[in-house]
Amino acid sequence: MTFHIAQISDTHLSADKPYFVANFERTGEALRAQRPDLVLNSGDISLNGAASDDDLAEARRLHDALDLTVRYIPGNHDIGDNVDVPHAHSPAIDGGRRARYVRHFGADWWHMDVPGWRLLAINAQLLGSSLEAAAEQEAFVAEAAAGAGGRAVALFVHKPLFDRHDAESELGGRFLNPAPRRRLLAALGTRRPAVVACGHVHQHRDGDGCGMRCVWAPSTAFVLPDSRQPRYGLKEVGYVVHRLHADGAHDSRLVSVPGAATLNIADFPAAYGPVA
Repeated sequence: MTFHIAQISDTHLSADKPYFVANFERTGEALRAQRPDLVLNSGDISLNGAASDDDLAEARRLHDALDLTVRYIPGNHDIGDNVDVPHAHSPAIDGGRRARYVRHFGADWWHMDVPGWRLLAINAQLLGSSLEAAAEQEAFVAEAAAGAGGRAVALFVHKPLFDRHDAESELGGRFLNPAPRRRLLAALGTRRPAVVACGHVHQHRDGDGCGMRCVWAPSTAFVLPDSRQPRYGLKEVGYVVHRLHADGAHDSRLVSVPGAATLNIADFPAAYGPVA
């Protein structure tokens, strides 16, 4: 038996600023034709849900209209960014922003068992936070990893754990910073995930990193210009299909959506401000 997950990411949906809704609707058409077992949005569901309840509500409405089984994890634009990100473009996560997200989308961390696999989905923005929920999530990760038994683990997290290696020391907002990354890997213990699937960078990449297969899902909404963000992989809108086989094998592929435009955020200054 094979379990099919369609991972969408960085949908950036809003009623007030619906610049990326058409791409999402085209993606929805492709998903309904495919009928995966699960659609998983790996964060930045909304354009500015960290500040706007209306953006969260509209993003949830649009996902409900897919009429598919969907689960979610938050991104920095939904819930606020990690507290250790220097010069963050989003406010830091706090209890109020987290509560608002949970009200619209449910639990911000969860696990799900399918044949041969345990799906472990976490709130990346809690990592490194002093919120009580951060310690609760860390305990949850340790218990979920230790209790996976003979299943392979697939970790879903908004931000990539690193660029190429878990010993990287760079501080920033594109990847998890060193201290929270170390705590997450320590919580996972000896059960390093077979697959780590993320979003956030608006690029697709698929490769090995420290014994884990690291798959980055692109945005369904837009790409960032090279002047703002280096090319780590492919800058193209779309989504990723993961096939999890009962024997613990995994494969993934990028899906380009018919009719979806590879928009550039530099052309939409009213979304987040001008892009240098």
